[in-house]
Amino acid sequence: MELVTPSQALEQSYRDYIVELGAEERYPFPLDFDHQDFPALLARLDDFAHGINLPAGFVSSSTLWLVDKGEIIGVTNIRHTLNDAIAHCGGHIGLSIRPSKRGLGLGKVLMAKSIAFLQQRQVNEVHIHCYKDNQASGRTIISCGGRLDSEIEVGDKCVQRYVVRR
Repeated sequence: MELVTPSQALEQSYRDYIVELGAEERYPFPLDFDHQDFPALLARLDDFAHGINLPAGFVSSSTLWLVDKGEIIGVTNIRHTLNDAIAHCGGHIGLSIRPSKRGLGLGKVLMAKSIAFLQQRQVNEVHIHCYKDNQASGRTIISCGGRLDSEIEVGDKCVQRYVVRR
């Protein structure tokens, strides 16, 4: 399994991933980007990685795909830095695993690779947030070295804020 930059070669796997997600809420946020014009999607993801054409309140971020045997297994979006709003609620990493591959420990693989990506960029404190009721995410973060830093209320939900320190 490897973490790769999105590419035209994986277009069909990406489209299949989106279909498999169905109506569920999509994480991380770039999965909501229009993908009908696939080259335009790739260009938009590349722009985000280079801090180009970012909407207000956004920071540069890399979207990477966890691929096994030509199939996208998971998607991670890694924010290179945090602004005040994202530091408060959002964190550095948003990720998901393809529905048919969940429950196999692949979230831990993707989380560990995402943390390593940030540490290679000299980010020594990685902030990762999840809803308290998403116990699988909490366990994954803890298994990758996350320590619960705080909890905040966002609307009617509790968000747990973890930190992984190098």
